[in-house]
Amino acid sequence: MIAENDIPQVTGADVYDSEGDKIGRAGQVFLDDETGRPEWVTVNTGLFGTNESFIPLAGAEFADQGLTVPFAKDAVKDAPNVDTGNDHLSQDEERALYEHYGLDYSERRSDSGLPSGQTTDADRHGDTRDLAYGDGSDGHDTSGPNTDDAMTRSEEQLKVGTETQETGRARLRKYVVTEQQTVNVPVTREEVRIEREPITDDNRGDATSGPDISEEEHEVTLHEERPVVETEAVPVERVKLSKQQVTEQETVTGEVRKEQIDTDGVNARNN
Repeated sequence: MIAENDIPQVTGADVYDSEGDKIGRAGQVFLDDETGRPEWVTVNTGLFGTNESFIPLAGAEFADQGLTVPFAKDAVKDAPNVDTGNDHLSQDEERALYEHYGLDYSERRSDSGLPSGQTTDADRHGDTRDLAYGDGSDGHDTSGPNTDDAMTRSEEQLKVGTETQETGRARLRKYVVTEQQTVNVPVTREEVRIEREPITDDNRGDATSGPDISEEEHEVTLHEERPVVETEAVPVERVKLSKQQVTEQETVTGEVRKEQIDTDGVNARNN
């Protein structure tokens, strides 16, 4: 609930709707004539504060970031036009505003401290709200402290950076497989061959050393090579894991907010 001692902080503060969207800056605060409680706040949405919308302070909350009201931004901008030059709201104007925001007018009057059925001087004159803050003079900054005749437009910019995060792991693993290999191996064997040589003076002694006529056997041992298979483990190569950085382009998209400036009540001759 907004109290009377909150008025200096509310005036000029940023006003946000129920979804957290900025509506504008708070301008004037209107009090209940009977109770002195803040009942309405105007929000400046036009250039130099020329366009003001009334918002009920019922259910509004004030924090460091500004004033939050329980209404949508579009509902505030579409609120009925009310002239603040008399520093009062008439009952008809007040009733139209309550109906626009979906609030019960008679119920709100009772909640604001005006007993049902009681007639006050303000009722007789048709005015129920008094201006509590803001002098309504021309040429001043209605959205905050007076500075100069210009306003600053701000916007959000998309700033993109990178962060390193783990995406996976790679391992080296050895396993054994068996395969068939065929190799041609040369092998040597001995074969029997009969060689005949005539008797000469050189071999005559060997030829006549035995009996003249006899039977005889002579045995020769034959040899051959056979393939022998065995395996031997030998190192053939070294395998290791290494990392390298690869740079590629990625497109990112984000939402940014920016302030727009428009004009109300300014004709083409003044531009």
